[in-house]
Amino acid sequence: MQLLLDTHVWLWWFLEPRRLSDRAKGLIAGDDHTLLFSAASSLEIALKYALKKLKLPEAPARFVPDRIARHAMTPLPIQHSHALRVSELPRHHSDPFDRLLIAQAQLEPAIILTADPSFILYEVDILWAGTGEPPSLVSEWNARRTKGRRAPVRRRRAGSRRGAAHPK
Repeated sequence: MQLLLDTHVWLWWFLEPRRLSDRAKGLIAGDDHTLLFSAASSLEIALKYALKKLKLPEAPARFVPDRIARHAMTPLPIQHSHALRVSELPRHHSDPFDRLLIAQAQLEPAIILTADPSFILYEVDILWAGTGEPPSLVSEWNARRTKGRRAPVRRRRAGSRRGAAHPK
């Protein structure tokens, strides 16, 4: 099994582990799967650090590779096929880094470890990494996201294999 860490999950692992569920901590620390860390996440970290929106104990050029090596993570480069797949994704989410991670997870294939509920809207396998409960239905997430405005409702349960918060 391949697990692709969402950028915030990777950062939480090193900087704020209390924000991760016990299950997520166990998966990240375990050795019965491959942990993937995307170059898209490295780029996101570098940009946020440069814009002073992210504080790290050292510069990203040292912080990121050191942690990848220390925890035997597999770097996942951005391939042309990954970048091009982004154009085929529905526009549920506008964050280009998240959209690229979703495309990578679809093509590799990998399960994304995330606490971003918008990932539930995509055809991608996810494992919920946050300490709180994920929305149980996609329609619940749509309702929260639009804060009372009428939103398109998708009836697929979050527990289904694709878009699952807790795949079976």
